[in-house]
Amino acid sequence: MPEPQEASERLDFKKIIPVLVILFVDLLGLSIMIPLLPFYAARFGADALVVGLLSAAYPIMQFIGAPLLGRLSDRVGRRPVLLLSQLGTLIGFIIMTFATTLWVLFLSRIIDGISGANISTAQAVISDSTTEKTRAQGLGLVGAAFGMGFITGPIIAFVVLALTGGNYQAVAIAAAVFSFLSILLTWFWLPETLDPEKAATYREKRKFSLGSVFGALNRPVLGFLLILMFAQQLAFGGYEQLFSLFTLNRLGLDATNTAFVLVLAGLSIVVMQGVFVGRWSKQKGDRWLVLMGLLMLGLSLSLTAFTPQIPVPWYEKAQVIKSIRGHMLLSQQDVNVELPGETHKGWLGIAWLLVASIPATLGGAVLHPGINSLITKAVEKDETGQALGMSASMYSAGNAIAPLFYGSLFSWLGPPVPFLAGGVLLLVLWLASLRTVK
Repeated sequence: MPEPQEASERLDFKKIIPVLVILFVDLLGLSIMIPLLPFYAARFGADALVVGLLSAAYPIMQFIGAPLLGRLSDRVGRRPVLLLSQLGTLIGFIIMTFATTLWVLFLSRIIDGISGANISTAQAVISDSTTEKTRAQGLGLVGAAFGMGFITGPIIAFVVLALTGGNYQAVAIAAAVFSFLSILLTWFWLPETLDPEKAATYREKRKFSLGSVFGALNRPVLGFLLILMFAQQLAFGGYEQLFSLFTLNRLGLDATNTAFVLVLAGLSIVVMQGVFVGRWSKQKGDRWLVLMGLLMLGLSLSLTAFTPQIPVPWYEKAQVIKSIRGHMLLSQQDVNVELPGETHKGWLGIAWLLVASIPATLGGAVLHPGINSLITKAVEKDETGQALGMSASMYSAGNAIAPLFYGSLFSWLGPPVPFLAGGVLLLVLWLASLRTVK
C-alpha cells in the first residue's frame, strides 16, 4: 500500500476527469462561434470599431460577473454555480442564433459574459479535488482542456460552414448544442466538491457584498498575484491578438501561414500544460513556475520585437493583398499595415521569429496555472472560489484592454513597440516577483 505522503503527491484522475471533459465540451461551444463573430457582426453593418466593442463585451462583463459567481460558489457550492453559468452561455448562443440586429448580438455576448464563471468554477472544483502538491498539475490540465477546446472548435466550425454553404446561424446552433451537452454532463456526472460544513461556516463568517469581493486586491500577497494575472494576460493576450498583423508586417505571412504557426504554438502549450506543469510543480514548486514563466515570456516578447523585416522566400506582395481583401472585413487601405517589399527575401526573419516564440510557448503554458495555484494557497480554503473568480476577472480585464493597449502602440509607434513594451513589463514584474512571491 502507498504511504500517505506518496498518495498526497499523486493526482486523483478519477475526481478531475469529469470536470475536464465538461470543460472541454463547454469550450467547444465557445470556440466554435467566437472566430466568426466579426463576420457575423459585419452582416449587420458593423464597422471595425463596433467589432472591437463586440469582442470586448464578453471579457468586460466577465470582469464584473466572475468574482461574484466565484464568491457565490463558496456559499452554495460549485455545481449549481457551474450550471448557472452554463445556462447563461446556452441562452447567449440561442439569442445569437435568432439575432437579426446588431444590438441583439451584443445582448447575447453580454448575457454570456455576465454569467461566464465556467472556467473559474471548474478551477475551484480542481482546487477542491487536489492537494497542495498536485494543484498546479490539476490546474495545468484545465489549461490543456482549454487549449484543446480552442483548437478543436474552429475545426468543427469549418466543417459546419462547409456542410451548410456558409450558414453562420448553423454554427451558432452547433455551439448551442455543445453548450447544452455540457449542462447535461454537469447535471448527471459532476458531483459537488465543496464541503457542506465549510460552506455553512463561510456563510456565517462572511457577508456577501461587492466591496468584500474586490477587497482582495488590498491583501499584499493575493493582491500582487492578481495584478500579476492581469499583467501577464495584458502582455500575452496582446501578443496573441496582434501576432497576425506583426507577421504580416515583418514577414509578409498571410492568414493561412500565420494560422499554421499559431496552431503549432497552441499544441505546444497544450502538451506542456498536460505533461510538464505538474512534474515541474512537484520538483521545483509553484513559485519557480511563475518566475520561470515571467522570465521566458518577457524574453520571448522582447526578442520578437527585433524580428528583422525580411519576407519569407515564397512571399508575393500582390497575392498577400488579394488574400487580405478576400478574407478580412477591411480593405488594405483600412487595415493600414505596411507590407514588406519583395527585394530582400530569405529565411532569417521566419527563423528568428520561430526561435523567439519557443520561450513564449513555455512561459504561456506555465504562468496561468502557476499563478492560480499560488492564489489558492494564499487564501483560506473557504475563499477559493472567490479568489479564482477574482483571478478570472483580472484575466478578462487583461483580455479586454490588451487589444487597445497593443493596437495603440502598434499604430502610433510601430509594430515592434507593443511587443517590446509587453516584454519589458513582464521582466520588471519578474524582478518584483523575486522579492514578493514567497
